[in-house]
Amino acid sequence: MKASVFIGTSLDGFIARVNGDLDFLPPGGGELHGYDEFMATVDALVIGRKTFETVLTFDTWPYGEKPVFVLSENTLAPAPPRAVVERMSGDPAEIVSQLDARGIQHIYVDGGITIQRFLQAGLIQRIIITRVPVLIGDGVPLFGTLPRDVPLRHVATRHYPSGLVRSEYYVAG
Repeated sequence: MKASVFIGTSLDGFIARVNGDLDFLPPGGGELHGYDEFMATVDALVIGRKTFETVLTFDTWPYGEKPVFVLSENTLAPAPPRAVVERMSGDPAEIVSQLDARGIQHIYVDGGITIQRFLQAGLIQRIIITRVPVLIGDGVPLFGTLPRDVPLRHVATRHYPSGLVRSEYYVAG
């Protein structure tokens, strides 16, 4: 199974403010920068509970009818109409095994802790980071402590008129 990350960060590497706010990100995701094309390639999403709760505050559900698996031991808040949401728990390898058994071939992994856990487990193959031209000084880092270096192979970088810069990497080892 393929697992990819598509995420926006401040230039100093934060995915949210300390309090979880995303107000430094462009409204509505900003200009088109490959999200729709990326979403067309994934079968399902695996996100953490905090990310799920944040997404519930958005004006619209950004995942359409793609299945969203929320990693949590607790009961989830109600999902919006037509959203396909299921709670799962377990370590990343167990999650991948369960989803693979369902025929899911490509997952989009989202949420800071979830991304970190999947990366530490060696289960992420592709990382797409869109940097927003703002420094916020402190917040939730995209990458946490790693038990070893994770070598990456740069695939492409593209810049946009608003100042967004999207870089894509494959995990090399």
